[in-house]
Amino acid sequence: MRLLTAFALTAALLAAADLKLGKPLTLREPMPLATLLAKPAGYAGKTVQVKGRIAEVCQMMGCWMDLVDDEGRKLRIKVEDGVIVFPKDASGKSAIAEGTFNKIEMSREQAVERAKEEAKEKGKPFDPASVKGPVTTYQIQGTGAVIAD
Repeated sequence: MRLLTAFALTAALLAAADLKLGKPLTLREPMPLATLLAKPAGYAGKTVQVKGRIAEVCQMMGCWMDLVDDEGRKLRIKVEDGVIVFPKDASGKSAIAEGTFNKIEMSREQAVERAKEEAKEKGKPFDPASVKGPVTTYQIQGTGAVIAD
């Protein structure tokens, strides 16, 4: 009986260590990134929930994080500045995020500006010639997330 009580207490402490950000998650289960990204147009404008490992976090304001799955598929979770702040040291941790899945279409000029800003955030050099033509990307406009510790 003591072992069962100790196990339950340990499980409760581990669950309490999760960092909950933004609004509570409303969907029951996360969708695999592979499913979402295989046919992204079918999910555009809908509320989705995904799970993955945090590959990177915005180091300026904590306003986005990139989640990756085991096969390296990546999806950005973007939030309004200051509404949710993802911890800058969260890379490598597991996270579940929820929000509206959006299709973003950018002209070449818009894509160059976005890539230039990302390079600046990461402190990396940027070559505008690296951006070819108009770009279509997908991301989640995040409303809530849970980061496992």
